[in-house]
Amino acid sequence: MEPSRLPSLIALIVSISLSQLAGADEKTDQAVEAAKSWLGLVDSRHYRESWQEAAPFFKEKVQEADWVKMIAPVRDPLGDVKSRDLIGAQYTTSLPGAPQGEYVVMQFGTTFQNKPDAVETVTPMKDGGGVWRVSGYYIK
Repeated sequence: MEPSRLPSLIALIVSISLSQLAGADEKTDQAVEAAKSWLGLVDSRHYRESWQEAAPFFKEKVQEADWVKMIAPVRDPLGDVKSRDLIGAQYTTSLPGAPQGEYVVMQFGTTFQNKPDAVETVTPMKDGGGVWRVSGYYIK
């Protein structure tokens, strides 16, 4: 390779890497917004609607009535959300026990009225229509 072409090649590699990183960031941002919207339904105790807005994968694993029975006794005692801050979000295309796809695993540090130091893990996935929908939710 000609030495004069090396800077151009390095610039091209950096440009490609940055554009891939920007694409992942954009996907992560979209997934975070979808998660926040979905969490708003759960925060408002609209549990049926949260199931309806969840990913098809979520709906295949848990029926609507079962979701309402499971989530209400977990969330209701926590009280209202006082604050919720994104701790981190990681884009991935595979998760154990889940089909191949696009996922973002994220954690929020959440202060509930009755539990000030909770961590919520929310995992949106991109559905067949290109929409980010929650496929998993866990509170610790």
